[in-house]
Amino acid sequence: MAVKNEKLEKLEKANKSDVAKIGKVLFTQEQITKRAKEIAAEIDRDFEGEDIILLCTLKGSILWMADIMKYMKSDAKIDFIQASSYGASTTSSGIVKISHEPTLNMYEKVVIVIEDIVDTGRTLAYLLPKLQERGPKTVKLCTMLNKNARREDHIEADYIGFEVDDLFIIGYGLDFDQRFRGLPYISYLDMEEVEKL
Repeated sequence: MAVKNEKLEKLEKANKSDVAKIGKVLFTQEQITKRAKEIAAEIDRDFEGEDIILLCTLKGSILWMADIMKYMKSDAKIDFIQASSYGASTTSSGIVKISHEPTLNMYEKVVIVIEDIVDTGRTLAYLLPKLQERGPKTVKLCTMLNKNARREDHIEADYIGFEVDDLFIIGYGLDFDQRFRGLPYISYLDMEEVEKL
């Protein structure tokens, strides 16, 4: 069995005890909750009386989708898709892979794709046309974070939680090599911090 990196163990303990110790905090849980309530209200207004499917992009969007769903008054259905162009690194690999397909019938439904972060846009540029093939009434994009600085494909979100700079972001669903998703806030890592992990 591999010996766990001691520095990583300390960071994981900090995850549960001290929110200021992992990266530099960008948005607190209170700020995220406030924004989720505002977006949920917008979705309710925009699609009152419609059949709504919240399509969560695994794995990073789970907490954000839970917040949106929790504060919506509409009785939305949920489904999941896993498509990504990231590996065990801090940058997009450029190769889009789909490992989990949604199971609900989307025909004539309002499908709202829930993303953790829109970065290069490459994954969504591949994914959104595939969803349109299922015959939904409309497909909208709701992202917790929008990082325009690295955009390569023309993707515009319909609902945006927060705008962010070109930083490597962790927490509230976002990870570094599958770690730190459970942080109750959004922070970022400097490259020096990444190199120590």
